[in-house]
Order: sequence, then structure tokens, then C-alpha cells
Amino acid sequence: MLQQLTLIFACIFGALAIILGAFGAHALKKKFTEEQMSSFETGVKYQMYHAIVLLIIGLTLPMLNTLEWIISLSFITGTLLFSFSIYGLCLSGSRGKKIKALGPVTPLGGLLLLIGWLCLLIFVMSYAL
Repeated sequence: MLQQLTLIFACIFGALAIILGAFGAHALKKKFTEEQMSSFETGVKYQMYHAIVLLIIGLTLPMLNTLEWIISLSFITGTLLFSFSIYGLCLSGSRGKKIKALGPVTPLGGLLLLIGWLCLLIFVMSYAL
């Protein structure tokens, strides 16, 4: 079940990264400052990177042990928190009503992404040794 969920999120994140990237490049370019545009693009890039990672993980890991679950769920949750909080901050900031509560969410998402990568390293090392 987690394997299918991982693949579903990979596809959704990938499709949304394309949509949001195009939306940012065309519709938001005139509404965003350079800093907001750069931040928005960072959110899109990280979202796409992790969509690809989730696709690879979903196709290769059987999701039979706790470490594999942690890897997948850390990437899914981390991407949601990291990228989507950046989108929220940029969009709300462009309207002059920045949602400041989203500020601490971004580093929490980044921490979860880091946890996912470190757990993936542990997983890989356990097969390499």
C-alpha cells in the first residue's frame, strides 16, 4: 500500500511541479519580486527533485520495513511542508499579507527531507556492507 502511495505522490508532485513552474514563469512573473520568484522556483525545483526520488523509491523499494517507510513518508511530508509553505509565503507576500505562520514550516519540511536522505543513506549502506 505504501509503495502505491509513494508512486501516487511522485506523480502528483511531478505534475504539480510542471504546472506551478509554468504558472510561476508566466502568471506570477509580473506580480512577484525577484526574491519571491527565486523562492518560488526553489520550491518547484525541490518538489520535482523529490518527485523523481519518490518515483525511484516507489519502483525499487518493497516498503517492507520501518526504514523504508520512514524514507518514503519523510520525503512525502517534507516535500509538502517545504515546497508548499514556500508557495504560500510567496503568494501571500505578493498580496501584502504574508502568512508568517508558514515561516517555521519551511525548515521543518527541509528537516524531514534531510531525514529522508539520511535514512536512505543508512538503507543503502546496509546493503553495501
